[in-house]
Amino acid sequence: MKIGILETGKPAESLIPDFGDYPAMFEKLLGDLLSEASFFAVSVVHGEMPTAPDQADVWIITGSRHSAYEDLPWVDVLKEFLRQCMARKVPIVGICFGHQILAEAMGGKVEKSTKGWGVGVQDYAVENTPDWLTKLGNGFSSHVVHQDQITRRPDDTTVIAASDFCSVAALLYGDPALPDALTVQSHPELSAEFVGALGNERLPLVVPADVLESGLATLGNPVDNREWAETIAQFIKLRLS
Repeated sequence: MKIGILETGKPAESLIPDFGDYPAMFEKLLGDLLSEASFFAVSVVHGEMPTAPDQADVWIITGSRHSAYEDLPWVDVLKEFLRQCMARKVPIVGICFGHQILAEAMGGKVEKSTKGWGVGVQDYAVENTPDWLTKLGNGFSSHVVHQDQITRRPDDTTVIAASDFCSVAALLYGDPALPDALTVQSHPELSAEFVGALGNERLPLVVPADVLESGLATLGNPVDNREWAETIAQFIKLRLS
């Protein structure tokens, strides 16, 4: 099993020695659940692109400081590549920016939310769950760092999680019983320590001080990273079985 990680962003250089880059975080998240998998990264944010959709059995799209609607050459190229993957039924997992850019690629809309920034730990209700999706229960808590949100979801998608702050928090594409893609707005790959370090390093430049302070105060709350890792692994095994 080959898992390709589409690297659409990088942590601040000062954080990488302690936390690794985003591909390393995903390999840590999923490695023990997918022991047969080999992981490789494609640095889309630096102009690299996969050779073809079938270069990997599954693609994971990372988070990014960029927006899915930004006028950047690699953003449009990535959208076209994702459309090719969907047309060829190559499974996709999208996280935060990955959640958003797949929606944009498939006809949805992403915008800066009128609700502003979400930072810290947020809670979500789970709904519309197919039989295979067993690990999230009735809800989950997860780390978030985002201002953009999906404001119009693509056709042929099912919302599987939502909150008062984010009404399209997780999506399945296609038949929920055998979906082509699974995406989530929150960050199951991030630790509280990383979000806290990010809150000191980069977020003060863009997040209002009061929002940042209240968000970082939630970092002691428990999160369901393991449950999301198991959900992603369930999706991958289902699609490749």
